[in-house]
Amino acid sequence: MIEIVTAKVEKVTYREEYVTRFSIKKDGRLYNCINYNQLTGAIEENDTVLLNTTAVELGLGSGGYHFVMANISRNRYSNIGEGHIMKLRYTPMQMNCMAAEAQESSYHEVFNSFESLEAMPVIIGTLHSMVAPIALTLKYLADKERIVYIMTDGGALPIWMSEAVKRLRKDGIVTGTVTYGNAFGGDVECINVYTALIAAKEILKADAVIICMGPGIAGTDTKYGFSGIEQSQIIDAANNLKGKAIAVPRISFADNRSRHYGLSHHSRMTLGKLCCTKAYIALPELESPKGELINAQLRDSGILSRHEVSFWNSKQIDMLLEKEEDRLERMGKSFSQDKEYFITCGLSAFFAT
Repeated sequence: MIEIVTAKVEKVTYREEYVTRFSIKKDGRLYNCINYNQLTGAIEENDTVLLNTTAVELGLGSGGYHFVMANISRNRYSNIGEGHIMKLRYTPMQMNCMAAEAQESSYHEVFNSFESLEAMPVIIGTLHSMVAPIALTLKYLADKERIVYIMTDGGALPIWMSEAVKRLRKDGIVTGTVTYGNAFGGDVECINVYTALIAAKEILKADAVIICMGPGIAGTDTKYGFSGIEQSQIIDAANNLKGKAIAVPRISFADNRSRHYGLSHHSRMTLGKLCCTKAYIALPELESPKGELINAQLRDSGILSRHEVSFWNSKQIDMLLEKEEDRLERMGKSFSQDKEYFITCGLSAFFAT
C-alpha cells in the first residue's frame, strides 16, 4: 500500500514558491524528489526527510519522483491559514483552506445569489495535456477574453505539479485557477464542480473556462474504471448551471493501444453512454481511412445522436499549434507526432468564441 523511507537531501536542483526539487542517494543511486513547500516547509541540502517512495518502487507514472512527507530536520512547521474546510480529509496531510463558498468567506453570498452561467463556454477535457492546446487556441481566437482553468481532483491533487499551468499563468494566457474537491493550490478553492464553475464566473470573472484534471489520469482498461469518466458529470453540471458545455474527445492515431486508437474508448463511454445532457463537439476533417474510422466510432458509440457534433477544417489550428510545439506533449509525444490529438483540443475553442 505504501513505502516510506528516510533520506538526506543531496542537492537542491530547483526551487520556487511552491515546489522544491532535489536529489537523494539510496542504495548507491540518485533519485529525484519533490517537496511541496506549503505542505512540508522549506528544504535545504543535508536535511533529513521522510519520503513516500511508493510510485517509483512500483514503476508508476508519478514522473519518477519521491514525495516529501515531512522534514525531520525541523521540529515544527506551521502554515495554518484562514478557513475551516479541510482538504485531504482524515489523512496525515489534511489541511485547511478558505473555500470560497464557506460561511466565513467574503464570497459566501455570491453562491446564494447565483442564478446562471449565462451560456459561458465551459470546455471539458479528460487529460491534463489538453489544457495547453485549448488555452493557446482560445487566446489566439479571443485575445481579450479572461480564461480560467478549473482543476478537478481526478489526477494530481496539487496544482503546483503542473508545469503547463505555471507557464500559461506566467504568459498571461490563463488569468486564474480554481481547484475543487481534494485538489488544492488554485487561486480559489471550492468544494465541488458546481461551486467551482460559479466561482470562475462570479469571482474570477471568466469569459471562458477550461476544466480538466491535473497530471496523471487513473485507468484500468475497463469500460468504467478510469478517472476521466468525470467528463460526463462535468458536462451535466455545466448544462445544469446554464453554461455552454463543450466536450473535448480524446482522438489519437499515435497510440498503439487498440482501445485508444482513433476515438478513445474513454470518450466513447463518457460521451456516448454516460452524460445525460448535450455538449458541443468539434472534430477535424480527416481523410480516409482515419476519417472513416472516426465516423464509425462516433456513430456506433451513440455520440452523433446525443451531441452537437461538427467537423472543421483544421489548417488554421495546425499552423498555430505547430508554432507552440515546445508547449505541447502527451505521453512523450510531441505535436508533430500526435497532431490529431492536439488539433482536436484546439478546435474546441471555436465553440467558445
